[in-house]
Amino acid sequence: MLDTVGALVVVLSPSGNVIRFNRMCERISGYSFDEVRGKQFWDLFPVAEEAESVRALLQDLRAGEARTCESDWTTRDGSRRRIAWSNTVLPEATWGPTHVITTGIDITERKRMESALLEISGREQRQIGQDLHDGLGQHLTGIAFMSKVLEQQLTESEAAQAPHAAKIVRLVNDAIHRTRQLARGLIPVFSGAHGLMAALQQWAAEVEDLFHVPCRFDCADPILITDVTVATHLFHVAQEAVNNAIKHGRPEHIVLTLSRTRDGGSLRIEDDGTGIAEVPSTQPGLGLRIMSYRASMIGRSLEVHRRLPRGTAICCRFPLER
Repeated sequence: MLDTVGALVVVLSPSGNVIRFNRMCERISGYSFDEVRGKQFWDLFPVAEEAESVRALLQDLRAGEARTCESDWTTRDGSRRRIAWSNTVLPEATWGPTHVITTGIDITERKRMESALLEISGREQRQIGQDLHDGLGQHLTGIAFMSKVLEQQLTESEAAQAPHAAKIVRLVNDAIHRTRQLARGLIPVFSGAHGLMAALQQWAAEVEDLFHVPCRFDCADPILITDVTVATHLFHVAQEAVNNAIKHGRPEHIVLTLSRTRDGGSLRIEDDGTGIAEVPSTQPGLGLRIMSYRASMIGRSLEVHRRLPRGTAICCRFPLER
């Protein structure tokens, strides 16, 4: 029966050994049941980060915390498939769980389509921002210059309309400022490998200026990201994390850290606020869902935990070209 369903189904012992491995698992992974029988499930994930994610999931299950998650599965031929996992523990009255049934849905194509749609919308958004900055912004700058000349001429001739001209100059300059703000909101990270570092540095300064909370950006070595889509997702993760910290945590300090790891890069946001008592695994808040979704769009997951003695740490790992 397990071989007739269209989902991946793996039956595991309480220690994580593979007991059943249905036909869909064989097709997706490239491994036969005979090859994986009795092996630890996480040993089927050759990438260390993938294996650790599966190991942590099974540990939570053994502790009685059933949850869903998404992870990458690097198959035998080297291709990567995105799998959405859900899990069921079969309990035994005295001795605890007898088996773990983990069910997966291959969402690789769906994620590719979502990524393509986001890339298209992001490209259109950047184009609108560029048009605002280069088109409307420059046009308003020209009007402001002409209005200033008119104001000076009216002032020199002591005309009664001079104050009105000065007011027009102020309004046009205000429109220029608002246009630049709109453009920056649409293009938070400008193209170029240094774009994310520059955007995070500027965001940290803006946080201090707007909220009067010390915010520091640390980046010991240059982290160059040429993919503007990845850089934009990472920037919005940092932005959402900082906004959540200020709104809910009342921190005294915030630190944004961009660094290189063994298998990619890491963006870490830490604060010393009240922290979160518990990270919900089934129904997280909207901010956490948005950050997790952005992390999944760049092929990674979001890690959230409470810092000791207080505060919250959020980490998003991302692929990085060598």
